[in-house]
Amino acid sequence: MADRFNSAIYSPYGAYELKSSYQKYFMMSTGIVTGFFILITGIYLIISSLDDGAIDMTGRVIKTVADLGPPPSVAHTPPQVQIQKPDIALPKIGIPKPVADEEMLDEDVVLATKDELAEIVAPDITAEGEGIVIDIDDDPLPGDFIPVENLPELIHKEIPAYPRLARQAQLDGTVYVRVLVLENGSVKNVMIEKSSGVAILDDAAEKAAYKCTFKPGIQNGRPVKVWVSFPFVFELYDKRK
Repeated sequence: MADRFNSAIYSPYGAYELKSSYQKYFMMSTGIVTGFFILITGIYLIISSLDDGAIDMTGRVIKTVADLGPPPSVAHTPPQVQIQKPDIALPKIGIPKPVADEEMLDEDVVLATKDELAEIVAPDITAEGEGIVIDIDDDPLPGDFIPVENLPELIHKEIPAYPRLARQAQLDGTVYVRVLVLENGSVKNVMIEKSSGVAILDDAAEKAAYKCTFKPGIQNGRPVKVWVSFPFVFELYDKRK
């Protein structure tokens, strides 16, 4: 029993033996790795010398910032797009042709400008004996300024017929119309100045506006054509109750 205990104490696999042998294996592994690294480096240098010739071991010495040189350009150059020119024939220059003397313009002739032509108002042309009358329409536009001393006065305001569909749908509203009152007080043109939002009510108001009559507008004691505005109110009595 004592011999077995003594043999266990002095076993060759104790801590002391391991500490005495690990240094040997550590140095051996370090040498193997170092030799492998030197071998790989040597092979790389040999291959590089065969491709590029002699190995230049001298480095570039940079003393100032100017020795660095300009940095590489980072500007992006857009690709050049080739645009094919359209095949269009050039205009041919006309050759002047001689004309007769009576067709030549005099040097002292002054041609009217575009604005001057616009101000020219042609008179009414009446062909006597044939009953043909050519009347040039000179009615003012809705936005034109017309000087007038007395505006037209509404004498008769036609009551528009309430559309049946609008009455059944309980639709109402107010329509503002602008009418052109002639010298005799009748209405020539009608336009919707402000809609009620219901198309059938606007149509009914427009039809009734043509049947209205006015006392014409007066300027310098004479009747003139004038645009005036007034409303048509569509209201259901059932909704008011």
